[in-house]
Amino acid sequence: MEFDDLGGDLGYWISLTRVVGIGPRRFDLLLEAFGSARGAWEAQSGDLLASGLDRRTADALIATRRKVDPMAEVEHLRASGCVAISRRHPAYPTRLAEIFDPPPVLYVRGELTAADEQALAIVGTRGASGYGKMAAEQIAGDLAKAGVTIVSGLALGVDTAAHRAALEAGGRTLAVLGNGLDRVYPSQNARLAEQIAQHGALVTEFPLGIKPDAMNFPRRNRIISGLTWGTLVVEAGDRSGALITAAFAAEQGREVLAVPGNIFSPKSKGTNALIRDGATPVATAEDVLAELQPGREPRQLTVADIVPLDETESALLSVLSGEPLHIDEVAREASLPMSLVSGVLAMMELKGIVRQLTGMYYVRGGA
Repeated sequence: MEFDDLGGDLGYWISLTRVVGIGPRRFDLLLEAFGSARGAWEAQSGDLLASGLDRRTADALIATRRKVDPMAEVEHLRASGCVAISRRHPAYPTRLAEIFDPPPVLYVRGELTAADEQALAIVGTRGASGYGKMAAEQIAGDLAKAGVTIVSGLALGVDTAAHRAALEAGGRTLAVLGNGLDRVYPSQNARLAEQIAQHGALVTEFPLGIKPDAMNFPRRNRIISGLTWGTLVVEAGDRSGALITAAFAAEQGREVLAVPGNIFSPKSKGTNALIRDGATPVATAEDVLAELQPGREPRQLTVADIVPLDETESALLSVLSGEPLHIDEVAREASLPMSLVSGVLAMMELKGIVRQLTGMYYVRGGA
């Protein structure tokens, strides 16, 4: 895969991804205001505020500028054996580019290929039962043999089972990380990560050096679903982060599928509820492939199908994403009074729909 040089502007794209508070939406705001990543990087405080950035983010950009060298960022990435692909590069995944907030820069160790456009996300609980692991292994392995790329998050449990089965079948698999490519989380999967890089790719929107902080994983989950035709939840409890990945898939207009589970097992409550609410039940790779048949009308869920929302919750969820947003900005963008927003966000957090980060910042979903 060729390195994306953006005419020499890539170092500034990478540097902007290091600024706390600049996610996809604010990145686009800056590009529109200044015409290039370099223009935004070099802008003065007053101009940043005039572009629409809030004071916190403008101050964070200026502080980052004092300690980050854009050209050194490019050299560091090259030396690490990774590549950075901007949304403007033809190698940027087509499906991912279609979602609401695609990452401005995608960091890759390994190789993305045209075959990866035919991909399915397989996710589930970290504490998978023997049944869950066997289901993930069988379905992922058979799909990989059929030429479907398996996408997951490198977590223990279902994710690990799906990745390994795809590799053992001689197929391709992509692991989406919630940290920079210079570290592996969890560390138990270091060897698996190397195998994935050789027979697929490790992918993230986080630059080198970024640790696997809890606030990163909701952002990671939207990429898992965004890279794929659909998301299959193999085994998940009623508060599992896998359900958030399914919710992202529904919001992105992608298929949501689920493996039926033991009705007496807490680890199957989430998957069985998905099926009850309209997800496609599957038990084999053949079931999944049947859903891929040309001309078949997709059966799609909405976020509300997966996590029922009232009117206020829907309004708040519409302004939240994987990009941390301060509660003041949430209230302003949703045009709702702070007294209402704070209480509703607290209830949404209990439901697992949103996560509160330090400093009263909020993002969608759980890790």
